[in-house]
Amino acid sequence: MARTPVAVLRRTARPAGSPSEGPLPEPAGGTGWFRRPGRPGRSKRTRQLHGGPLVYLILGFATLLSVFPFYWSIVAATRSNAEINHVPPPFTPGGNLLGNFDKALDEADIVQALINSTIVSVTVAVGTVLCSTLAGFAFAKLRFRGRGILLGITVATMMIPPQLGLIPLFMIMAKLEWVNQLQAVILPTLVTAFGVFFMRQYLMEALPDELIEAGRVDGASYARIFWSIVIPIARPAMAVLGLLTFMTTWNDFFWPIIALSSSNPTVQVAINSLGGGYVHDQSIILAGTLLGTLPVLVVFGLLGRQIVGGIMQGAVKG
Repeated sequence: MARTPVAVLRRTARPAGSPSEGPLPEPAGGTGWFRRPGRPGRSKRTRQLHGGPLVYLILGFATLLSVFPFYWSIVAATRSNAEINHVPPPFTPGGNLLGNFDKALDEADIVQALINSTIVSVTVAVGTVLCSTLAGFAFAKLRFRGRGILLGITVATMMIPPQLGLIPLFMIMAKLEWVNQLQAVILPTLVTAFGVFFMRQYLMEALPDELIEAGRVDGASYARIFWSIVIPIARPAMAVLGLLTFMTTWNDFFWPIIALSSSNPTVQVAINSLGGGYVHDQSIILAGTLLGTLPVLVVFGLLGRQIVGGIMQGAVKG
């Protein structure tokens, strides 16, 4: 007995309630009675959500509030102190930017401060990312005694004000003869409880246990699993943590002003020494601030798109 092809059966099949003879009725969509599940007819179109005028108005106002302080810093850095204090103040850039840059460079060693801040920020960011990823992987996927207690203690340290450890930390740095040296700023912030908790939460969801078990079955050590499996999966979170740590370390003022001096400063310590005198010259201070802000903007401009793309890629994979 010859078999009838499935395609012929589909074309000749009649829906319930249709006449037994004559041509088959065509549905309204025009796509036939047999459709793939989950696909709408041609008559249905994808609806896109668009924000109304009020939404765009609120977003535009929030953007102006965010951008205006930076714009005012540029305007003040290109003006003189007398022009800044004039009523009403100017809202357009002037032509005194290079002169204010020269004065800021004469009053403080900003070039050395930029080099020091770059060394400190990059070292702290790399160390924090590596140490936090290692600890986060251990807390997320490894089973050992006291894991919950150690994680609780780590998270609890985030509630301790940093001012409480200031004097003991300075005493340790003085005992090690590291005062006014960059390692005094690098070592205390080389790993943070926030970074450990952040990476632990990310790896709990993004790293399947089956990958670790497969690596162990293949004979890989935990070090090999970390470098070959964990790091590629954790790359989006590592990029976000690295950028946040870099910006936080670059903008840190509280501990560097105590551990360092104006002879070996970071950017924030150097800016603190600008515009001295009975009347502070705000144009010079903001010119130095603009110099200290440009490297952070360059880093974010180069890595921001990659970081956002990595986050979206990790979200789609999850």
